[in-house]
Amino acid sequence: MKKHSPKDILDQWMQAVNGADVESLLNLYDPHAVLIPTFSNRILNTPEKLRDYFEKLGSRPELSIALHEKTLTVQEMKSDQYTLGGIYNWRFAVDGELLNFEARFSYVIDLANPNPILHHHSSQIPRTL
Repeated sequence: MKKHSPKDILDQWMQAVNGADVESLLNLYDPHAVLIPTFSNRILNTPEKLRDYFEKLGSRPELSIALHEKTLTVQEMKSDQYTLGGIYNWRFAVDGELLNFEARFSYVIDLANPNPILHHHSSQIPRTL
């Protein structure tokens, strides 16, 4: 069996978002994972809360996400544990208009874990002063 890379996990996550595949998304998160999501002011720390968030997000018309490849940073913390950070672009329709939302993200993942995402933070990029 081929060992996954940190980027593979991010790619799987984006494919699941783009396919509105809630089950595949949830399978990437450890049962005790914490998600600080892009489009909520709540901290999500149970599988039920993650499910509710991804089901609502997945119902958005024309939902898609794309990575700004040049922004991706991967740091090894220790064997099989990594942080990933960068910028991705969310797109979905709001009141019939397709909108873009740039967001910065960070993940803590453990490739030895069958559900590798331990922590995920994503927030819209604020306007600069």
